[in-house]
Amino acid sequence: MTISDPAGPDPAALPPEELAARLATPGAARAALVHAAAQAGEAEAQLVCGQMLLDGTETPGDPRAALDWFTRAAAQHHPMALNMVGRCYELGWGCAVDAGRAVACYRIAAGQGLAEAMYNYATQLALGHGVATDRAEALRWLERAGDLGYAKAVNFIGSFAEDGWAGPRDLAKAARCYARAAEGGDFRAAFNHARMLGAGGQVEGALKWLARAVAGGTPAFAARVIHWCAASDIPAFRRYAEALREGRAC
Repeated sequence: MTISDPAGPDPAALPPEELAARLATPGAARAALVHAAAQAGEAEAQLVCGQMLLDGTETPGDPRAALDWFTRAAAQHHPMALNMVGRCYELGWGCAVDAGRAVACYRIAAGQGLAEAMYNYATQLALGHGVATDRAEALRWLERAGDLGYAKAVNFIGSFAEDGWAGPRDLAKAARCYARAAEGGDFRAAFNHARMLGAGGQVEGALKWLARAVAGGTPAFAARVIHWCAASDIPAFRRYAEALREGRAC
């Protein structure tokens, strides 16, 4: 861990609410406080410390050290930290890829009620990564996460319905899920919602959601959206792609 420790408040002396607020507020003073609280055994600080090291935020990036802090917090039964240990093993952040270990972490954190872990566990079940494919079980976990308001899970439920992964295809259900997840802020759902609107002739509404998908997504995702629009049968979508490529669209 390379975060420096200038003088600052003793984390143990801060009320829990104030400590949580300070840990959640980026700034020059946060790194030292996070490190001190993490070293003192505060699980939430260990999680934040790991995320900072993973992202290279307010400290040089160090995925191996990030995994160490996530693991320490997970040992204290912190569900998000356990989920992040799973992400590290799934994607090889600071360690060798171990899909089975990632699944085990997601399963435990999902059982503790964490929506993000439910989604990650469901994804592995749906795709058969580190575990036998079981799309019916995957859908059950997605529905649990969706009931907690997790937009990414609702979008994936829409994909299940559209593609018939765990039952008959249901395009009406897919459209409802995409709309709900898009309203919930998921950029992939914004694109899916736009697709469904465009297919139904609601082109103006679709263009608004395409713009949200491009604005909210990663550069790679935005590039895929532009490519899709450029190949669309809908002239307005092709014009939108052209405008984006020429820098004429916001």
